[in-house]
Amino acid sequence: MDISDILTSVSAHPSPPAQSLDLQALTRAWVNERVAPEVLPWPEELMGRVMRGVAKLIERVEEQTATMDPKTNFLVVIMQTELERWKFLVRSFLRARIAKIDKHILHYLSPTQRTRLSTSEIQYATTHQTLLHAHYHSSFLAQFPVGLQKLDDTAGGIAMVEVPDAEKAVFVRGLRPDPVRVSVEGTEMDFQVGRGEVVVVRWSAVKSAVEDGDLECV
Repeated sequence: MDISDILTSVSAHPSPPAQSLDLQALTRAWVNERVAPEVLPWPEELMGRVMRGVAKLIERVEEQTATMDPKTNFLVVIMQTELERWKFLVRSFLRARIAKIDKHILHYLSPTQRTRLSTSEIQYATTHQTLLHAHYHSSFLAQFPVGLQKLDDTAGGIAMVEVPDAEKAVFVRGLRPDPVRVSVEGTEMDFQVGRGEVVVVRWSAVKSAVEDGDLECV
């Protein structure tokens, strides 16, 4: 058996369409998360399917690793390569989210924002903030008057909690057959983005369209 026979057998069993769509959706979610200045809503259903698929792929690799058949071993190499691709996307996606959570942790723990996080992310952020607050308190906050020990104070109309920059410029591309209307608040800019068109605009103007899947970050 030569390499062409092995590749032919692999091509005869293509990935299911649903798996290909999940890979495309995960890649898009990864790029969006890396580009957007704030954490995007957690894709619960997508990540559930992805993690189940990764678990099944790991089981298949483990089942066939013990065999010494050259054909099977080559197929294992292909499956391991595919597994590493999925793992890279998942890890990078999660790291991008954690980096933004760490930067604006009090913001994302607020009641209006924590719905964007997964259960594990909320647990992580809560534990992280608890440890950080304990460290600050033992280091210097305990020396301040009680009224000045809050880390989320809004006295004087000035909020201590730092929020993401919604006015950051991002590149987005149209995904829908029908043009997507974009209006930039505070300006006279009002235009449409067709499928495949790429524009640079403030995040605040395209946030809803990206979250709805009408536009994607690039």
